[in-house]
Amino acid sequence: MTQSDAELVQEILTGNKEAFALLVARYERSVRAAAISIVKKPHIADDIAQEAFVRAWQQLSDLRNPEVFGPWLMKITRRCAVDSLKKQQSLKYSDSLDSLAAHEKNGQLDEKNQHLLETIGKLPKAEQQVIMLRYFGPYNVRDLATAVGRSVGTVTKQLSRAHHRLKKQLQELEP
Repeated sequence: MTQSDAELVQEILTGNKEAFALLVARYERSVRAAAISIVKKPHIADDIAQEAFVRAWQQLSDLRNPEVFGPWLMKITRRCAVDSLKKQQSLKYSDSLDSLAAHEKNGQLDEKNQHLLETIGKLPKAEQQVIMLRYFGPYNVRDLATAVGRSVGTVTKQLSRAHHRLKKQLQELEP
């Protein structure tokens, strides 16, 4: 007779770690499929599935109703997948800024980086200032705040707004 999810969760919570392996075997295909449906890349979905199971293990004691383990695990999986997509977008955007900074140092800008620089020039002056100092100067956020005479929170907010505006404008240009 097959144990229910609730029974397996209760066993895990009382110290039977092998019971979690049964839940993993039961849900690994579903979790991977849910991850693939969001990120569209099987190799990334594998990492997301692993992360989802790790989070589920860590948060299992917080699950109020063990009978809803499956839907709860799918919710964790979706959250992990969305976080992964956000991280990928952020890295892609950050790579663009890093690339621009690297090209700017040797005095040569390609068309893409020239457009990025022009887009930065369209930001409100305060945001333009913090972006330029952050990525083209030797400043971390704390040093930047001191340099411009604003609080760390204000500079962080300005950087966040500038990143959001730049990301939106750059995405509009992509095919």
